[in-house]
Amino acid sequence: MGYTQKIGKHAEDLAYQYLHKQGLRLLERNFNTRFGEIDLVMRDNDTTVFVEVRYRHQPEIVDPLSSIDSRKQLKLIRTARYYLQQHRNHAFAPARFDVIAITDQGEQPQIQWIKNAFEAQGT
Repeated sequence: MGYTQKIGKHAEDLAYQYLHKQGLRLLERNFNTRFGEIDLVMRDNDTTVFVEVRYRHQPEIVDPLSSIDSRKQLKLIRTARYYLQQHRNHAFAPARFDVIAITDQGEQPQIQWIKNAFEAQGT
C-alpha cells in the first residue's frame, strides 16, 4: 500500500470512528463499482448514509469540500443507486449524501461533518 492509500485509509478510519461515536452504524466500507467508489455506507436510524471522506493536509491550498464537484457528485449518485439496487433491504429507506472533511490543524485533525451535502434530484 502506497503513501497516498495509507493516508486515505487513515482518514476513512477517523471518519468511521467519528460517525460511530455519533451513533451511525457501518453497513459497508469502500463499496466499489464500475461507476465509482463510496468510502463509507452507514445507517443513521432509518436513513442510509453515503459518506464521502475528504482529507487535506493543507486546507488553505485546496478546501476539501470544493473538491467534490458536480462530476464527482454524479459518480457518487450513480454508485449509490447501484448499491441500493444490490441491497434491496435499504432501497426504500431514506438516503442522503454526507461529506466528512478532515484537515490537519496541528496535532489534532479537525473533522467537519456536512450532513446532506448534496442531493440526487434531477440526475
